[in-house]
Amino acid sequence: MEKAILYPFTDLARQQREGSLRIVRGDGVRVYDEDGRAYLEGTSGLWCVSLGFSENRLAGAADRQLRTLPYYQLFNQRTHGVAERLAERLLELVPATLSAVFFGNSGSEANDTAVKLVWYYNNARGRPEKKKIIAHRLGYHGSTIATASLTGLPLNHTDFDLPLPWVRHVTCPHHYHNARPGEGEEEFARRLAGELDALIEAEGPETVAAFITEPVLGGGGVIVPPRGYFEEVQRVLRKHDVLLVADEVICGFGRTGAMFGSGRFGLRPDVMTFAKALSSSYLPISATVVSDEIAEAIVPRTALRGGLGHGFTTGGHPVCCAVALETLDIYAERDIVGHVREVAPVLQDGLRRFADHPLVGEVRGVGFIAAVELVEDGAGERLVRHAMRRGALLRPLGNTISFCPPLISTAGELTELVGIFGDALEDLSRELPNAVHPSAARA
Repeated sequence: MEKAILYPFTDLARQQREGSLRIVRGDGVRVYDEDGRAYLEGTSGLWCVSLGFSENRLAGAADRQLRTLPYYQLFNQRTHGVAERLAERLLELVPATLSAVFFGNSGSEANDTAVKLVWYYNNARGRPEKKKIIAHRLGYHGSTIATASLTGLPLNHTDFDLPLPWVRHVTCPHHYHNARPGEGEEEFARRLAGELDALIEAEGPETVAAFITEPVLGGGGVIVPPRGYFEEVQRVLRKHDVLLVADEVICGFGRTGAMFGSGRFGLRPDVMTFAKALSSSYLPISATVVSDEIAEAIVPRTALRGGLGHGFTTGGHPVCCAVALETLDIYAERDIVGHVREVAPVLQDGLRRFADHPLVGEVRGVGFIAAVELVEDGAGERLVRHAMRRGALLRPLGNTISFCPPLISTAGELTELVGIFGDALEDLSRELPNAVHPSAARA
């Protein structure tokens, strides 16, 4: 079967040689392979299984909805109550300036929709040239043609003839790699905001529609913004009448210790996008939520054009919406956001104990998302293999090891995860005995 599937983000030749880890079941924060071996799932699958792998309430919500209305669509003046209730719940959670929800099936679709609605909005306002979108290098926004273009990772572009010509990328706000010698976080933030300002001026503000960002850049290496960064960026966007799109696909619903990363880092978005933890990824669903200003411009335009020419067959699927509603109920009833705030120090402080290890360049993170960046080329994949052998699944992003445990993880489970990482790091040290910590090398 290794040749029957084109596996995403995978070295397919290596996969065909070596095979795959085949997971057959899950229980809480652990998954089990076909030989019955248990693994702590240190990245929640793909940053997404917030409530763990055996939440019966979500299975029950899906079963009840399947037996009531297994499918219906939202096209052509049709609707159903589950989608309506979910939209209402989301609008209760997001900033009051946001007022309309569009449902899709994935984060890629949500961000693709955001681009299209921003363009539609500017056409409705008589600004057909205002279409360029600015994103970060190392940001991740999806793998459709449009969202892979917004993504600032070479792997998403090479051999796909991307990015598309209306996308511009700016410097990743990663102080560790991109700050100048002696440049503090606030000074770094001001410099990057100045670069953004200069780019918009050079392109022509009348051609730049939006700036898209993750509150924490996940797939590019868990990049936490420097102090003051988003305040400076938003000042520039307001100056040039450029919309802000907050990609909350990873950061939303408690991951950062706030309901949304936007709230944690002071973003005031015109558009927010969600997926992953919206349903704990038990079923695929996403949402693009737009401001009242955008919605009010779009609505009369659809009468002129004969409809909003955008949608997905399973967007707003009733079973997916039912699972998402139950997920939101669980977050509220169990105070998942409060739980993350309470026990996140076990993960964050535990990992920071390795900051002076010879193989570690930087430890970073917030809430239940973190990363340890290693200094040796090729070390990331090797460490992950050691961690797997010891009973934990982590994800290498190049030489950066990412952590994104389920939001239900207990302090004890986080301690266990950090301990396995530490043991794997020592396993790696024995393979690379001559590694020198970068601070020692500079000295």
